[in-house]
Amino acid sequence: MKVGAVIITMGNRPDELRALLDSVAKQDGDPVEVVVVGNGSPVPDVPEGVRTIELPENLGIPGGRNVGIEAFGPSGRDVDVLLFLDDDGLLASHDTAELCRKAFEADPKLGIISFRIADPDTGVTQRRHVPRLRAADPMRSSRVTTFLGGANAVRTRVFADVGGLPDAFFYAHEETDLAWRALDAGWMIDYRSDMVLYHPTTAPSRHAVYHRMVARNRVWLARRNLPAALVPVYLGVWLLLTLVRRPSRRALRAWFGGFREGWTTSCGPRRPMKWRTVWRLTRLGRPPVI
Repeated sequence: MKVGAVIITMGNRPDELRALLDSVAKQDGDPVEVVVVGNGSPVPDVPEGVRTIELPENLGIPGGRNVGIEAFGPSGRDVDVLLFLDDDGLLASHDTAELCRKAFEADPKLGIISFRIADPDTGVTQRRHVPRLRAADPMRSSRVTTFLGGANAVRTRVFADVGGLPDAFFYAHEETDLAWRALDAGWMIDYRSDMVLYHPTTAPSRHAVYHRMVARNRVWLARRNLPAALVPVYLGVWLLLTLVRRPSRRALRAWFGGFREGWTTSCGPRRPMKWRTVWRLTRLGRPPVI
């Protein structure tokens, strides 16, 4: 299987990017072809053989990654598998690409693999980085219903089947949108604890747009993908969870502004998932109301 990698960067972490590229170059088996996308910024110096694309403006995370996908041909068809890696991450082992090849070869219906993210100093995996409700044991691999955007591998046939990431999301929930569409098309998603990306422990709220984007995109996600009967249930549950978590007044204002924006702006094409997909998500432990 031919493996490629897409890395987007704002150009502000040259040392971390170089370390990541070195870890990709050290992967066992055939070399991994890498494309680095400068998302509205110049790309720092990279090793010879690494392709670069510099975008004139920041297209957001999904937009930048979609440009990287198309760099491997329409829907990434020039390779069989694409790795998506945060530019301040680091592949912990030399066998990650080879493990991906073996996993996809062994399971023809496997479409996406979510890696385990661990802090490079402590080895701790944050609970939010385990893409399932029962997240207490990050060392347990399992089937899941979503994946981590900056530490994953996708079979490129998934993009050919269901399309790429939703550009308009810009930041937050774009992975779940793709995951739901992939599951609806019959693909499966695995969380693999033995495929590790080292990444410093951070809080998602460090991004200034976090609360607005999370709320807006949550509404878009539901409007685009859920059967009509589940849309108010899903969004009602998330509204209650947000209030229970007692964010600051400023954060809550931003969240409600994004929630309102999600209803008053276009979410893109609506393709509600089949009810059998709802049942499949439920059997996998995460019904699409949570």
